[in-house]
Amino acid sequence: MLLVGGLVGSALLLFGARVLVTGRAPALIGRSFRCDRDAGGYHFLFGAALVIFVVGARLPGEASGTITALLSIALVATAVVRFRPRARRTSDD
Repeated sequence: MLLVGGLVGSALLLFGARVLVTGRAPALIGRSFRCDRDAGGYHFLFGAALVIFVVGARLPGEASGTITALLSIALVATAVVRFRPRARRTSDD
């Protein structure tokens, strides 16, 4: 399971980095964010959080898992607050 988590995290990290470097996100993803840079930052931070969480689960020591879990939560919170996707508008708006 850790291998799958690491692969998914790496894919998100690389996708986010590619969007940040090129400045272009796929249309389907780009429409959900205010700008392509927000889409890249969101995916990059989520991927980094997942990779850090998985690596922390494999590190020796009692505190390493807790510290990496807290760091992962901080990255996800930053992604959600700073780069959150736009709310979808309903037909009633």
